[in-house]
Amino acid sequence: MGEAACREVAQTRRVKQERTTFRFADLFAGLGGFHQAATHLGGECVFASEIDEDLREVYQKNFNIKARGDIREVKPEEVPQHDLLCAGFPCQPFSKAGEQMGWDDAVRGTVFWNIVEILRLRRPQLVILENVAHFVRHDAGNTYQKVKQALESLGYEVDYHQFSPHQFGVPQIRERIYMVGCLDSLDGFNWPEVETESKDVSITSVLDKNPPDAGKLSKQVIQCLEVFQQLFEWFPKKTKLPSFPIWGMEFKATYPYDRDALSRVPLGEIQKSRGCFGVPLKGKSREEIYKLVPSHARAGRGAFPHWKKLFIRQNREFYLGHKKLIDPWLPKIQAFPPSLQKLEWNCQGEVRDIWQYVLQFRASGVRIKRVNTSPSLVAMTTTQVPIIGWERRYMTARECARLQSMNDMKHLPGGIAAFKALGNAVNVTVVEKILGELLPLLNAKPLVSVNGVHRNGDSGSSGIKLPRSQKVAAAFA
Repeated sequence: MGEAACREVAQTRRVKQERTTFRFADLFAGLGGFHQAATHLGGECVFASEIDEDLREVYQKNFNIKARGDIREVKPEEVPQHDLLCAGFPCQPFSKAGEQMGWDDAVRGTVFWNIVEILRLRRPQLVILENVAHFVRHDAGNTYQKVKQALESLGYEVDYHQFSPHQFGVPQIRERIYMVGCLDSLDGFNWPEVETESKDVSITSVLDKNPPDAGKLSKQVIQCLEVFQQLFEWFPKKTKLPSFPIWGMEFKATYPYDRDALSRVPLGEIQKSRGCFGVPLKGKSREEIYKLVPSHARAGRGAFPHWKKLFIRQNREFYLGHKKLIDPWLPKIQAFPPSLQKLEWNCQGEVRDIWQYVLQFRASGVRIKRVNTSPSLVAMTTTQVPIIGWERRYMTARECARLQSMNDMKHLPGGIAAFKALGNAVNVTVVEKILGELLPLLNAKPLVSVNGVHRNGDSGSSGIKLPRSQKVAAAFA
């Protein structure tokens, strides 16, 4: 996105509130996505916290505010009075990409309690929280219900909605849950209306032309993509490419997957089958067999959920239906690590040229996506940075910042730390759209009663320390 486009974005921002200033606290601040959205709407940051020391330095450079460290080491009374509390509390325990540990996580799982303590003391009228889309389904919905119950016990009416930047003109599909709360009532609040669909946006709007600081593709990455490209070229045009993920290691494999786990299959039965790429398992011990089957088949109980069984079956049927084409190709893909033996083709019906699309290498395999949107930015390693196929390069940190609507952020962390921070950041445009609808409630509700205690709508009043609510404690029991 050039300077003209950035200016256009700034000019089209619409401030829906009448209040000229309000005060906000920015918890788990990261790069300051909430900060940027709130200040665009006239807010003043009175407190920020971020556990990462390097990000605190970047935050201070960008906003001239010295953020505190670990929020667990901050006493609630040290947080100044504010009107709006913002928090994108750690998403790792709730992400499908990681171990779903939730509140049991010893390091991150209890930080929400610190949010509760600040809300209990300072009584900001408004709250906005962000988390991964899977958050509301974690632990069969129990985690979300506990968070909701805790906020309601403090007097907040709570609602949530799922949004992605591509719905507001930003070319990134990144589904996230946003929770909002208002003391007493959310009457008058409406979630922002979706403005665009994925087909209406293009990643080219955030790209520079052959930027000199872009990362180069490794020889292995190029070779892997060329091998998959060769497979696509060998298939007749009338043959539809798989809409399911291609798992190369399942071609020629015959090991049983109809039970809960391989450990539940008699050894003799497994020995009659074949592992990755058809390697014989005859005479092998269980320990040897587990090294010769795909990693996705090695888990214990629950190793084969329905979706995995479906992918395995589809891949084996695909191989059997195109054996003559695939067999000469198979040794080529075997030369790569397992994560490079998988590919998702998300360009059904398009030209079969991998280099015309947006690519990304992830633990689940290689993803090929249309140019309208970027893959969701994650807390990335070097190899997970999106690739611009037609320029055979990685996206730059500045381009990824634009995917998070951080167009006017002057300073970013150095090296891979920038991509990791951007992968954890909230999208400024999405938050700004939500706050544009939420902030008018600051004017609409001049007096709030919570548990018999009245609080003036002007957050400049001194904080009233309320007794610990038994309902809040019960929410975490």
